[in-house]
Amino acid sequence: VQLVESGGGLVQPGGSLRLSCTASGHIFAINGMAWYRQAPGKEREWVAGITIGGRINYADGVKGRFTISRDNAFSSLYLQMNSLKPDDTAVYYCNAATARASYWGQGTQVTVSS
Repeated sequence: VQLVESGGGLVQPGGSLRLSCTASGHIFAINGMAWYRQAPGKEREWVAGITIGGRINYADGVKGRFTISRDNAFSSLYLQMNSLKPDDTAVYYCNAATARASYWGQGTQVTVSS
């Protein structure tokens, strides 16, 4: 499975961005996808996830501001980010899980600054 993220950029506090992740390869094997992020000097952290059955979960710090979604085939994953804060600044990574492995994209930079 190959993953490519896009949609990052510079946004002012309170603004919005929509991240996209395009999956290719053996996407039929994917049973869940998620977004993670890694801020400078910090460990990578889970942000939101969605299962093949449609179950969605969010990290406490993004609930009510971020929305994860996908297409039915798991070929695309999205993260709508609203009311962005400077603490949301990080490289955002797309992750896909199969029964055998976990796959990562290269990441897309999100910077929230005035």
